[in-house]
Amino acid sequence: MMNRAFLCFFFTLTLLTISATASDSAEPTNGEEDKALTGLAMDFYKDTCPQAEDIIKAQVKLLYKRHKNTAFSWLRNIFHDCAVESCDASLLLDSTRRSLSEKETDRSFGLRNFRYLDTIKEAVERECPGVVSCADILVLSGRDGIVALGGPHIPLKTGRRDGRKSRADILEQYLPDHNESISVVLDRFAAMGIDTPGLVSLLGSHSVGRTHCMKLVHRLYPEVDPALNPDHVPHMLKKCPDPIPDPKAVQYVRNDRGTPMILDNNYYRNILDNKGLLIVDHQLATDRRTKPYVKKMAKSQDYFFKHFSRAITILSENNPLTGEKGEIRKQCNVVNKLH
Repeated sequence: MMNRAFLCFFFTLTLLTISATASDSAEPTNGEEDKALTGLAMDFYKDTCPQAEDIIKAQVKLLYKRHKNTAFSWLRNIFHDCAVESCDASLLLDSTRRSLSEKETDRSFGLRNFRYLDTIKEAVERECPGVVSCADILVLSGRDGIVALGGPHIPLKTGRRDGRKSRADILEQYLPDHNESISVVLDRFAAMGIDTPGLVSLLGSHSVGRTHCMKLVHRLYPEVDPALNPDHVPHMLKKCPDPIPDPKAVQYVRNDRGTPMILDNNYYRNILDNKGLLIVDHQLATDRRTKPYVKKMAKSQDYFFKHFSRAITILSENNPLTGEKGEIRKQCNVVNKLH
């Protein structure tokens, strides 16, 4: 017969196993389990600043009405901030005597309109001082900017806190370049948990905005890239007449000449017609791993929006600072002074 000590141990182990199984199978309640895993939650500020998201949305609408190109910037900010190790508004920090800021590196060429994020932050601070992070404002302004451009409304969690340092020194490790191979781009996104259709949908952001000639001239000079649609080349040459453009000059080509201010699936039809401006656009439409999804998104805007919404959600939740990590900056371009 088993001795009493062994029986006690056996029954205790059984009870613990049953308890753990029951806990694992329990349904999440009020988003608490999600919050426990990521530190983020829907309507995170409902008690501390219930008007926060409405204020951000109102400011985005107002600023977009005055300055249409702000929406492109807000959308691009999500990628440039959240893809680099953590979604923590490190992108917004100014350079200091000790470190170069992310936004002033070559890889961030063309990023602009940061002052409008400061305007949104000031409006939120008037209502709730020291409560809402710049990281959340960056993400929510991007979400509302997507809507302003005709894209889908994407419910996003909040509760991010702000980082205290720039990540300019590691940008190259995380941000894929427009001239890199599609394999590298796929790998970089996969590291964030974004699959192939997610990557294809995120590059659909090239449906809006414009590309500076600095990033295009290698496809035009000294010889025109034969992969470009010949009907599209004269327009590109007209917009980019100089093989060595001035980076400070306003020389650019609109990403989509048909609907340049609308986030839609016209981008995919363009790149299938060899009208993509960047090398990565061309590769997306020709690589066997991505082309099937390009075709699906070219046919269905709903399919594009479904995967775009999912990918933006994953990107916005990339390794956020939560709880006691980081800080809530008073101004988005500088860290708080430590006392």
